[in-house]
Amino acid sequence: MNLRQTLDAALSEALSEVCGQQVPAMVAQAKNPEHGDYQANGALAAARSARRNPRELGQAALDLAELDDLVEHADVAGPGFINLKLRDSLLIDQMRAPLQSPNLGKQTIVVDYSSPNLAKEMHVGHLRSTIIGDAMARLLEYLGHTVIRQNHVGDWGTQFGKLLVEFEANGTDTSSLEDLETFYSEASKRYDEDKTFAEAARARVVDLQSGEATAETAWRKFIDISLSHCQAIYERLGVTLTSEHLAPESGYAAELPHIIQTLADTGLLEASDGARCVFSERLKSREGEPLPLIVEKSDGGYLYATTDLAALNHRCQSIGANRVLYFVDARQSLHFDLLFEVGKRAGLAGHASLEHHPFGLMLGADGSPYRTRDGKTVKLASLLDEAENRALDVVSEKNPDMDLDERRKIARVIAIGAIKYADLSKHRTSDYVFDWDRMLSFEGNTAPYLLYAYTRTKRILDKAPRARADFAHTALGTTERDLALHLARFPETLGSVAISAEPHRLCTYLWQLSALLMKFYESSPVLKSEGTTQALRLRLCERTAETLKRGLELLGIETLERM
Repeated sequence: MNLRQTLDAALSEALSEVCGQQVPAMVAQAKNPEHGDYQANGALAAARSARRNPRELGQAALDLAELDDLVEHADVAGPGFINLKLRDSLLIDQMRAPLQSPNLGKQTIVVDYSSPNLAKEMHVGHLRSTIIGDAMARLLEYLGHTVIRQNHVGDWGTQFGKLLVEFEANGTDTSSLEDLETFYSEASKRYDEDKTFAEAARARVVDLQSGEATAETAWRKFIDISLSHCQAIYERLGVTLTSEHLAPESGYAAELPHIIQTLADTGLLEASDGARCVFSERLKSREGEPLPLIVEKSDGGYLYATTDLAALNHRCQSIGANRVLYFVDARQSLHFDLLFEVGKRAGLAGHASLEHHPFGLMLGADGSPYRTRDGKTVKLASLLDEAENRALDVVSEKNPDMDLDERRKIARVIAIGAIKYADLSKHRTSDYVFDWDRMLSFEGNTAPYLLYAYTRTKRILDKAPRARADFAHTALGTTERDLALHLARFPETLGSVAISAEPHRLCTYLWQLSALLMKFYESSPVLKSEGTTQALRLRLCERTAETLKRGLELLGIETLERM
């Protein structure tokens, strides 16, 4: 049960009846627990429009609302706030029921994330899109939505013309991504310095897009090498992307003429400097000039905007998505503003909600983008190696007598979890400093702290008696109630994350849950208690372990039974 939604629905219905029009109750968690568990602020806004006393309006709504099964105490305070305290019996009923998905979803949602550069190794710049997008895909799927993961990779542009010419001129076969990176680096340099090379590269792009056999064969090899590297990183990170989720630019090649024609037919296409462009007069640059969205170059080569429009059209029309979520860094925000506007004007977007969810940068200790000591971009594989080595040192220090293979297994889970959680626990739009010591710490809002809370709870449950008393009518102590209330709020937390696409809300919830668990342990002995009291406390432990495990899984973080 989503407690906030249930209370909001009941009070909104009552307020609407009292006011004679639709009025939202605006129920939220109470900021001060002394005032109750939840607070409704809708009476204040409704009173202004109805020209009535807000306290009288709030009391009338309370008298009318059917809340007896949910609320132990309710009152109207201050200028018209409705305070609500839940019944302990409701919280106990929530604990007795099995943990299951709220099943709130009926939508088809496309989640676009990761989007690595092909012909190059994945680096830290790809980390945030990959793990934020994957956490959102997991969570939306858990809530019952039909989620379509799509990894939109650029495999159809000028960079492959450069690579083809360099590869053919070099005459050397290649089977590794390292070779491709070397070729690409050299090719980019020559492209900028050698006019003949640049013309040849552009010509090979046209050949590739025309289906010329030798170009297509070499291109396919480049793609296969790159994607095998990406898949290895995804598997190591525990990310749910696979080859079936690829949505490459080349996959929309057949749709590009249709997109161009649609833009022309709707009057959105104009000639500009030898290229055909889409203009959006309502979207201006900082200097106040109209910004073009280039969709076709005069030499026949297409720029990425065209394939983005084709992808948008496919997702909204062919797939019939209700929501399309793009997890792409904030530097491309203007591109998405233009893309969405053009897509809507051209009739390509249907009725879908188009959402660009940007994110900030991962920074080093000096506040600049995270790099190696010699200033190079950190490769993702190297970052994961270092994380596992550092985690192994921590695990070995705490468990020197543990088998080495077991220590390595634990270190791998801690390392990957620590990297993911350090990112996901920050507000998505914020930059954050990448700090090894903090993210691997067993104190504070970190993955190791949450993993330890889970394993500690599992240890208690392993020692617990199997036969237990019924605790249906047991009174809740203070720390017991605090923990039970927080556990009952899990569904509404997931609902909030689903709407906002902000996984840090779930991280904060799990961190608070772990902190409440520690307070509960300190004041409420579990194994030393007896009868219905012990049964209640064991169930609190069980539900906490279940919720921690489920919450971490939704973030893409594996749990451990021992640390």
